[in-house]
Amino acid sequence: MKKTKRILALVLVVLLVLLYLSTLVFALLDAPVFTSLLKASIAATILLPVLLYGFLLFHRLSQKGQDKNEPEDPSKKA
Repeated sequence: MKKTKRILALVLVVLLVLLYLSTLVFALLDAPVFTSLLKASIAATILLPVLLYGFLLFHRLSQKGQDKNEPEDPSKKA
């Protein structure tokens, strides 16, 4: 599970970097079609992290009750 989370996080970082680069490119180019692409790129750059945070929060809250069924890890005892 930990490896899957790392791979997913890496994919999302690459996606965000590509969104930032596309926003920069669309801002520098001057054509009517690039104006609407710039707006879409800015919206995706803002909405993607917000949606990801919401999904993570929902997942964390939905998994909260399931932790009680797992056996206790002796290495976590102080």
